[in-house]
Amino acid sequence: MKKLKVVGVLALLVLILSECQKAAQFPDTGYDERLSGGITTVFDLTSHAFSNMFPGMSDYDQKVHGFGDAAFSKIFVTAPAPINSGLGTIFNNTSCISCHHNDGIGLPTAGESRSSLLVRISLPGADAHGGPLPVPGYGLQLQDKAVFGQVPEAKINIAYTYTTYSFADGETYELRAPTYTLTNLYTAISGSYLLSPRLAPPMFGLGLLEAVPESEIVAMADPNDADGDGIKGKPNYVWDVTTQSRQLGRFGWKANTASILTQVAAAYNQDIGITNRIFPVESSFGQIQDDGLKDDPELPDSTLNAVRFYAATLAVPARRDVTDADCKKGEALFKAAKCAVCHRQTLTTGVNVAFAPVSNQVIHPYTDILVHDMGPGLADNRPDFLASGQEWRTASLWGLGLFEKVNSPGYYLHDGRARSVTEAIMWHGGEAEASKVYFSKLSKSDRALVLKFLGSL
Repeated sequence: MKKLKVVGVLALLVLILSECQKAAQFPDTGYDERLSGGITTVFDLTSHAFSNMFPGMSDYDQKVHGFGDAAFSKIFVTAPAPINSGLGTIFNNTSCISCHHNDGIGLPTAGESRSSLLVRISLPGADAHGGPLPVPGYGLQLQDKAVFGQVPEAKINIAYTYTTYSFADGETYELRAPTYTLTNLYTAISGSYLLSPRLAPPMFGLGLLEAVPESEIVAMADPNDADGDGIKGKPNYVWDVTTQSRQLGRFGWKANTASILTQVAAAYNQDIGITNRIFPVESSFGQIQDDGLKDDPELPDSTLNAVRFYAATLAVPARRDVTDADCKKGEALFKAAKCAVCHRQTLTTGVNVAFAPVSNQVIHPYTDILVHDMGPGLADNRPDFLASGQEWRTASLWGLGLFEKVNSPGYYLHDGRARSVTEAIMWHGGEAEASKVYFSKLSKSDRALVLKFLGSL
């Protein structure tokens, strides 16, 4: 009996010691490359691929997401009104979905009902927080529409210059360079000013990008090009109105916004003219278009929070053809061109005990959330906090292969000038110049492999 007790104690000791061993790191090869958004990935190849909520959320979270979804589609009207009141008086569009078509990208036009392009404006210099300097009488964004009886701030005119180029093998391609001019200014602007067009970006995956630890993003920066590969990258630190503090910029084409909440609140205020608790002052305040109504904030806090939650819980569509031999070859060429230095395949979200779906997820967004010098061809020459006039945030590539289906025909880059992925690649310059040249020197069949890989994302 005594022997049995000794054996039992030893067995228990062995079990305890084995449980105390440090867990081995899970190998990268063990992850399913289709799961671009970790456990929040959805398998949907339809035109609604960007409009799915995270799978597996609680009934309560699904209800909040649904409330935010409904609010995202609401069309606002002129105040006072019994429902959806407060449009404008100056604005860019009447609802969120009017710009973010199917929760994806939109049309690079201005002044029309389905237009998704807005234009930022500022004076040379910086404000007290290092951000762009507002233009007196205009602020930091042009509102090119107005409610009945009011005048828009300006008309935005877009003209394109078309130029034909050749790849090394002789095949030709065409790029169109936009020019933006303003007419019908409601009041004169004294001196020079800076313009920056911005196309409405896709909405899915934002909650996952927000959950990536700042330390992980900053660790990828190489502002002095210490490794000598010609690619730098730096974080853009911005003034966050919500927290009244300096924060890492994650969202927007220049990473000029720190959080989804600030992004949503600013869009309501500047794009639609709806005041809220974070931006309680009308975009037309102090101008001749100000309605003078004492109805602010116009957006209930519950609606603002629900739309924030909706934006944070839109799922990422799964990758396709991850085992396809041609896609594998295209991926190898993508890496050989050093595209993956900025378009980072894999990031890991931080631990979040309050919201499990975004906690500790291995995701494949193909971005480093840093800003890079993209050369004079893409420059807006308008600094935005630490991002210079030539620097842009690395665009996420997840879902890239579905834009043609969801947002037919699909437009790319910050102002939608690129009508195809090939055009978007050939607009790269600055830190990405060598990658563009590498692609341009590939054979036609190898370029097709790269495009097939990108189409699988």
